[in-house]
Amino acid sequence: MLTHLDEQGRANMVDVTDKANTQREATAEAWVRMLPSTLAMITDGEHPKGDVFAVARIAGIQAAKRTHELIPLCHPLLLTSIKVHLTAHAPDQVQITATCKLSGQTGVEMEALTAASVAALTIYDMCKAVDRAMVIERTQLLEKLGGKSGHYQLDSTPSHSC
Repeated sequence: MLTHLDEQGRANMVDVTDKANTQREATAEAWVRMLPSTLAMITDGEHPKGDVFAVARIAGIQAAKRTHELIPLCHPLLLTSIKVHLTAHAPDQVQITATCKLSGQTGVEMEALTAASVAALTIYDMCKAVDRAMVIERTQLLEKLGGKSGHYQLDSTPSHSC
């Protein structure tokens, strides 16, 4: 059942008025593939624009807080925690993991996905002058806790193809 459609099939914001506040948490990831020399520049602290990971982390945090402004029909949420981690995987990848938490009436999956996506886009933006062939890939929800639908964890075997 698509919850963002009314009886006539029109888009609408889900009414969460009667839902109980529960602890909710979601973790998402995105990967950025690049030239090995680009990753080395980032990890060696030699990028002319500064600390790429620090800027991407801040961008991801800011994006999570503004998800409702970017994605139609998302509720504005009072997030209690946003953590964005960036990990270099030699020779040519960065893994971005974003976790969002709150006590509320609706989930935080979109906020975690938005944080990971915008952090990846920020890496691309900061590094595009030296590597226009970077690829942002595998943006996905890893885990979700809380709410009526309970616990979800991504199966390690890929089940979707594009």
